[in-house]
Amino acid sequence: MTMPRTRSFVQVDVFSTSPYRGNPVAVVLDGTDLTDEEMQRLARWTNLSETTFVLPPAALEADYRLRIFTPQGELPFAGHPTLGSARAWLDGGGLPQHADRVVQECAAGLVTVRRGENTLSFAAPPRVRDGALDDDYLNQIMAAFGITRDRVVAHQWVDNGPGWAVVQLPTAEEVLALEPDLSLIPTAMVGAIGAHPHGSPHHFEMRTFAPGVGVPEDPACGSMNAAVGQWLTATGAAPSTYRVSQGTRLGRAGSIEITADSDGTVWVSGAATVCIRGTISL
Repeated sequence: MTMPRTRSFVQVDVFSTSPYRGNPVAVVLDGTDLTDEEMQRLARWTNLSETTFVLPPAALEADYRLRIFTPQGELPFAGHPTLGSARAWLDGGGLPQHADRVVQECAAGLVTVRRGENTLSFAAPPRVRDGALDDDYLNQIMAAFGITRDRVVAHQWVDNGPGWAVVQLPTAEEVLALEPDLSLIPTAMVGAIGAHPHGSPHHFEMRTFAPGVGVPEDPACGSMNAAVGQWLTATGAAPSTYRVSQGTRLGRAGSIEITADSDGTVWVSGAATVCIRGTISL
């Protein structure tokens, strides 16, 4: 175990323009010399969906390296921690190699984060698994969600590292009405998405359930929206640019924008605001 020392520590609210209504991430801006056990212990203690640790990059192209922990384990990639950590690093004086973007190195590889006027956007990483869910798993999800097969518009593996699957329901109202029994899917990483009425500020409502990593419901999930965005825009089930609301049932106001470039790259955009600045003894 390393001797504790004072390190810069921030919490960033991601995917909401209203402070404290998005998804928070805790960021230790200097994770050098910390052991895996020490990182995991802090992630359990913060009890946020993710806690991250910024480290010097190993790849020449990267501006920094990031490790991402849930209360139960490490993730190779996650979306809102990527945007929140980029904001924390920039706010803390980080100087990227390129003025218009930050390049993050993580276990899933290099992730580009574009800098906008009031938002940050990450390029969705490739999916490691796609295709329709098998019948057994779909049946488990339907049982947990308390829905019947006729309410499932479509379903898909949208796994870009964490193990995500998604079920599309006919309406946002049905997504918001879900009262899932997660004891029936204790290892699942699964989302539900449904369309808002035409003319609404957002095209879709998303909910993300991650009992597999100790997070019953994530207020606003970048990695899930990234992979779902790749699926929906590639199949024509959504326009090349659309907006998702998330966190409504948790009293949050997450707003996520998905944009698919002509080359197929999908960008996930949102606000990221540093709300807490201080130090931590680790």
